[in-house]
Amino acid sequence: MLTFLCWLLLLVICWPIALLALVLWPLVWLISLPFRLIGITFDAAFALLRAILFLPSRVLSNR
Repeated sequence: MLTFLCWLLLLVICWPIALLALVLWPLVWLISLPFRLIGITFDAAFALLRAILFLPSRVLSNR
């Protein structure tokens, strides 16, 4: 909602930039999508590595 309000403010102040942002936003989203997927992959890989490294301490703990 805040993003929409900021866009409306930009539309009032400078409408050509607001329309350009409205047109270019899907392109920016498509370009950033592979980087998001890479980030998710690295997050999963580090979570797996952390689980493997902490497994002996979890097995040997007295719970």
